[in-house]
Amino acid sequence: MPFNLFPILWRLLLLRMNKLLNFHYFFRNFTCNSPTVFAKINIEIRGSRIYFSVKIRTTFVYYEQRRGWMKLVTFLAEGKELVGVRSEDGRYYYPISALGLNYRDMNELVDCITDTERGRLAAGVANGCAEKFSSGAVKLCAPIPIPKQDLICLGENYMDHAKESFRYQNTAFDGERPHAAYFGKRVNRAVTDGDSICSHAGFTERLDYEAELAVVIGKDADNVSEADALDYVFGYMAANDVSARDIQYRYAHPYFGKSLNGFAVLGPWLVTADEIPGIPALRIQSWVNGEARQDGNTSQMIFQIPHIISELSHGFTLKAGSIILTGTPAGVGMGYTPPRFLQPGDLVECCVEGLGSLKNRVE
Repeated sequence: MPFNLFPILWRLLLLRMNKLLNFHYFFRNFTCNSPTVFAKINIEIRGSRIYFSVKIRTTFVYYEQRRGWMKLVTFLAEGKELVGVRSEDGRYYYPISALGLNYRDMNELVDCITDTERGRLAAGVANGCAEKFSSGAVKLCAPIPIPKQDLICLGENYMDHAKESFRYQNTAFDGERPHAAYFGKRVNRAVTDGDSICSHAGFTERLDYEAELAVVIGKDADNVSEADALDYVFGYMAANDVSARDIQYRYAHPYFGKSLNGFAVLGPWLVTADEIPGIPALRIQSWVNGEARQDGNTSQMIFQIPHIISELSHGFTLKAGSIILTGTPAGVGMGYTPPRFLQPGDLVECCVEGLGSLKNRVE
């Protein structure tokens, strides 16, 4: 079987060389009922010596694998809120009940789905399903409309955003971020693409946007190493961490200013982690009224996903279904001089490569 080292060598150039690096490299075979080989490569650099190990696991899949096939959704159809999977061409949504799964909501699916059931969903996407809804007949909800607990967020996890944040606060920044800044975000109910964002006029005058990559934990994580951290990821979503800057800084902590109703925009679907192997390096962008505002890449995060999961899991158990917002790149409204905050009527769009786009009107 051919083994292409180029993606691994390229990743070495992108990431820090003085710490343990972890790669998940996927060999895909596009024939039904064919084996898929997963090679997990650990590389550690100690001085002038390089140590590496390779673990290879082979599994058999019973569907045709294509990048991006597994987009899990929550949607409204015929007066019911259903969990389903999106067809590859986006024309249809298949309820999981029609594919033999019986989970009440996405939280339960993330908790309990088995590999066999994953294959059943994939087969339904590949082969079609008798019970389906056309895209025009459904209303998408956030993939996880009501998270189990507060979202876990990282502040200033991109260096250029840290600089603009300190500049907005008229505070000196020494250019060092030795530790991650974690905070919570209360979500009564998340919104998604096409929903409106409440301006909370009269309560805040500094409404801002933040395009982010959201990580969904797939199984309880406790004292997890960085090398194994990605094994605990169920999937990824695009997110807009809407923020009221005046409230955020008035109370010297982000929690209140990040937690107003409608401030968690997630979706439009949940893409399973096997479709984004390794540490994600995805373009992340935002626009306001069609004008480009943010344009970064998740590879620029100061603290990458394996570090985040490992660090948090050594302090408390990350439960299955936990959602982590990993920070935003530069270009938010408060980063401009003068600041350019959202106003009623504005259309804000946040997009993460491969995960979809979130367009929302401020009302």
